Amino acid sequence: MFRGATKVTLDAKGRLAIPTRYRERIIARCDGQLIATVDKDYCLLIYPFPDWEEIERKLMRLPSLNKKARRLQRLMVGHATEVDLDGHGRILLSRELREFAGLGHQAMLIGQGNKFELWDEERWNRKRDEWLGDDDDTDLPAELESLSL
Repeated sequence: MFRGATKVTLDAKGRLAIPTRYRERIIARCDGQLIATVDKDYCLLIYPFPDWEEIERKLMRLPSLNKKARRLQRLMVGHATEVDLDGHGRILLSRELREFAGLGHQAMLIGQGNKFELWDEERWNRKRDEWLGDDDDTDLPAELESLSL
């Protein structure tokens, strides 16, 4: 499980050093093979390869005549890019992925259980503050209404 928020930097070539606390898990889970793809919130999703394969199979089983399903397939599968952990624990993100997410030098790596989200730091701070300020709980799924934190 990946959890926590970590401020990270991207170098001029678009390389991101994965925090050391995650590296052993990534190597054990997928031998350093990851997939990066886009998310509709304009961040990147980074999956261990086996977890991505499961998501990809589910996406490709969606009905191709459903307009929203096709859009999701085109975005997520169409932008899916293999990124391998190098000997220094870094991954190289393509220019296209970095541009999509508006990634500059400073970014936030957000653990989300089986994957990471990678956000431009400024965009993350804006969205996080927006979500924290949203007091509208009317859209909570029924499963969350009984959750006690």
